[in-house]
Amino acid sequence: MQKIQTIAAFIFQKTYKWIILFICILAFIGILRNVFEQESLQMDQTVYEYVVLHLRQEPLTIVMMLFTNLGEPYFLMMVVLLSFICAKDKKVGIWITINLVISVGLNLLLKNVIQRPRPEGYRLIQEHGYSFPSGHSMVSVAFYGFIAYLVWKKVENKRAKYILCAIFSILPVLIGFSRIYLGVHYASDVLAGFLLSISYLIIWTTIIKSYIQKS
Repeated sequence: MQKIQTIAAFIFQKTYKWIILFICILAFIGILRNVFEQESLQMDQTVYEYVVLHLRQEPLTIVMMLFTNLGEPYFLMMVVLLSFICAKDKKVGIWITINLVISVGLNLLLKNVIQRPRPEGYRLIQEHGYSFPSGHSMVSVAFYGFIAYLVWKKVENKRAKYILCAIFSILPVLIGFSRIYLGVHYASDVLAGFLLSISYLIIWTTIIKSYIQKS
């Protein structure tokens, strides 16, 4: 029995990320099907009613504006520039740049193929372009998630590693929620962006893992 448990644990350790990938893709396809069929998602309506009726107030709006700016292109480019300046291994900046370009390109491609209009009637800020999947959500998960991965692999101080990984993991969630709060995305846009970027990160980190270990 112990031998079977050991084998099962080994198999799970080797395959768990592909199981997560499979689940994320299935969930994304389920949301995408409803979007293509132009069905109103109950999740979107429920979340908007809760946010608009119960959460929106001036102090929180200022905080949400701050978080949404952390997913803006100009801020991400500042982080890329800092990675080139501060990282001892200059290849880190190159990896982060490539990751950002791929995630932005993939998001723009999907938006222009799917062409879902942005929600009307709830916006606190003006945005242009299509809605699905949320660019801020998708790119921030790919961007900050990859930085968290690099921190986990390269930072030796355990305390700093855990704190930084926690920050970079929470940031995309707050950025995604800010897009719903500000009324420029449906909840399904944000969730789809998360699911797609988690899938992308699994593939991207698997591809680049050997290069990171060698550096």
